Amino acid sequence: KAEAHLYTIIKIARDEDLKEQTGKDIYFDLVDHEKVRSFRIQKQLPFSTFKEEVAKEYGIPVQFQRFWLWAKRQNHTYRPNRPLNPHEEMQSVGQLREISNKAQNAELKLFLEVEFGLDLQPLPPPEKSKEDILLFFKLYNPEKEVLCFVGRLFVKALGKPSDILRKLTEMAGFTPDEEIELYEEIKFEPNVMCEHIDKKLTFRASQLEDGDIVCFQKSPKADSGTQVRYPDIPSFLEYVHNRQVVHFRSLEKPKDDEFCLELSKLHTYDDVVERVARQLGLDDPAKIRLTSHNCYSQQPKPQPIRYQGVEHLLDMLVHYNQTSDILYYEVLDIPLPELQFLKTLKVAFHHATKEEVVIHSIRLPKNSTIADVIIDLKTKVDLSSPTAELRVLEVFYHKIYKIFPLHEKIENINDQYWTLRAEEVPEEEKNPSQHDRLIHVYHFTKDPLQNQQIQNFGDPFFLAICEGETLAEVKGRIQRKLQVPDEEFSKWKFAFISMNRPDYLQDSDVVSARFQRRDVYGAWEQYLGLEHTDTAPKRAYTANQ
Repeated sequence: KAEAHLYTIIKIARDEDLKEQTGKDIYFDLVDHEKVRSFRIQKQLPFSTFKEEVAKEYGIPVQFQRFWLWAKRQNHTYRPNRPLNPHEEMQSVGQLREISNKAQNAELKLFLEVEFGLDLQPLPPPEKSKEDILLFFKLYNPEKEVLCFVGRLFVKALGKPSDILRKLTEMAGFTPDEEIELYEEIKFEPNVMCEHIDKKLTFRASQLEDGDIVCFQKSPKADSGTQVRYPDIPSFLEYVHNRQVVHFRSLEKPKDDEFCLELSKLHTYDDVVERVARQLGLDDPAKIRLTSHNCYSQQPKPQPIRYQGVEHLLDMLVHYNQTSDILYYEVLDIPLPELQFLKTLKVAFHHATKEEVVIHSIRLPKNSTIADVIIDLKTKVDLSSPTAELRVLEVFYHKIYKIFPLHEKIENINDQYWTLRAEEVPEEEKNPSQHDRLIHVYHFTKDPLQNQQIQNFGDPFFLAICEGETLAEVKGRIQRKLQVPDEEFSKWKFAFISMNRPDYLQDSDVVSARFQRRDVYGAWEQYLGLEHTDTAPKRAYTANQ
């Protein structure tokens, strides 16, 4: 590390790299520089010393090597730009790097051009004038959907493609009289641009310059019986640019890939669910619901994608500035467009006498009210008597925050973070006299580790107390309600708690005297606390989906 600044990394791309990578690792441009041979050279060494190292590595004598600088073009492509001149070759490696890139990175990227004769022996590089243009050629086979690099040629600026057709058919291994079509690969970000080249125009008129890429293929025959997906180079490059392998996971098992599909980023919402349904052997794609992936948390996003809620596959995969390749799916029991007009709430039903809590999923139209939820619940639960009334509460961290009014619309109720609890209204609460009041009763312990802070636990409940009732009387009713054995109950302490501060009560204290203030911010800010250890076995929650 200490010496890194004394060295330059030189990355050398050769024809072999272009052949090896095109059509496998890359389709656009010419080479991925991360995958070519790199040399670590001291900056003060003359470039000629480096050429000797290349001669050793590749067996190509120094006089047959010609190096080209690469340049990033304005349209974000990266192409060989010009050969090094003799004056530059006299310089040190460090000076060259400064010529080659304005960005201060420690790399020098070069293309090594070597010409070979018929006997496959290297030749000195041909003279290059302003009139000579170095072009790179890729060949496309529509039947096999294969693109490969087949070589490069110098052409004359005022020459025409028709002059080199013979050479191209030879490069491709075609018969000399095979008709071919030529295209120029111009750019691929953000969109593919690949244009037909007129064989009768000069290269200069077609605006071709050093480092340009010409793709060619056999001219499509009008009468050929074979069906091909991408008959020409522009359509194939478009496909490659937009294709996307997506890993699908079941929302219930969000860690494991279930299957992969090769899709296109331009596929519509309907295309995507149709392919997923086909993969799962499902006849109705509308029953598929998809959820996007959060790249940061590596989990499904909390909200699924709405029916036709995005235009294209790409919109499903983008999360802020990142693109993922994961989607989650679930198979619904009714089509998603119908489900979206419904709201599903999870409601925990607490039976009047039974211990266990059953969670019910209640699915109703969004404009329903809490009254409708109660009607639906009554058909699903066993009540202690046919005339029992139910109420629905919002419980959060062992405190009751509200009783839902019957007319409240369910559309805006959130059951993700807190529990909706349904319970029977006890007899004694049904006909209160004007002097009775309903108080909140919560269980608590004091945390010795956190400065004796109050920790609530267990199930909170309401209790109706009468004017003048003492703690001793109230305690008796609480013990009966909770069915706590005497021995255990004798250890419990009782406190009036306001703003999280306990004020312990004696048996003779009149409980209602404490609960006089009506202007407290929320009813849960004042409650009767039952202090005891949390020994209750965790209640068995049975999910009744």
